Amino acid sequence: MGAADLSPAARAFDAVADAFDARFTPWLSVAAQRRAVRDELLAAFPRGARLLEIGGGTGDDALWLADRDREVVMTDASPAMVRAAAAKFGSRPGLSAQVAAAEDLTAIQGRFDGAWSNFAGLNCVANLSPVGKQLARLVRPGASAILVVFGSCCVGEMVVEGVREHPRNVFRRFARGPVAARLGGNDFTVRYHRARDVRQAMAPWFDDAGRRGIGIFVPPSAAEPWISRHPRFLSVLEAIDEASARPLAMFGDHILYRFVRNAVPA
Repeated sequence: MGAADLSPAARAFDAVADAFDARFTPWLSVAAQRRAVRDELLAAFPRGARLLEIGGGTGDDALWLADRDREVVMTDASPAMVRAAAAKFGSRPGLSAQVAAAEDLTAIQGRFDGAWSNFAGLNCVANLSPVGKQLARLVRPGASAILVVFGSCCVGEMVVEGVREHPRNVFRRFARGPVAARLGGNDFTVRYHRARDVRQAMAPWFDDAGRRGIGIFVPPSAAEPWISRHPRFLSVLEAIDEASARPLAMFGDHILYRFVRNAVPA
């Protein structure tokens, strides 16, 4: 697949794939939010499960779950991200990485005991309906699908961007249409999906099993590197997040939605 065949978002992430881990892995705010998501993944997917990851980036979550006796087929729209993930996986059994856009999973075959997408990969997708339809084909009845997308009312981001004097970013998540983004010198757009959009995309094949906020008081990555210099303060915020994750879900930097595949035919 050549660069001309990639979506603008895939080209943007291709451009930063080599430096992606070095940039984000040291940030404690990212680690705190990732811990909250991983707790949910462990609860949803039993040992021995065969799982599908959508928008897996450089493969950290897939590798983490494989270390805990899950089998993972990781996908991403960026070939460079997939190469980075494959290098981490090596020849390890039960782990594979494949180029596939979230809205076009036709190359993925077989049945899975669950699926997930972490840290807003689906915000690069304008229309989530094809994602829900493809997951209905791939996920067995009774299994969970976990989708982690950007929240559309992140108070933490409003505060951080206000302090940084970036007024255009303070209310950007309120936008209903595409919002301009830039990464690695490449322009693309993101959408801040509302709860209704996510639930409609998964209907009628998945039942809504609830949601929780990820990063309600733990700040977004826009607060880096400052927040990483204050680990004790961040630990307090992480504990408050755990207590408020469900009642204040709508205010999260990310929102984790959990769905369960029902018996409606795909």
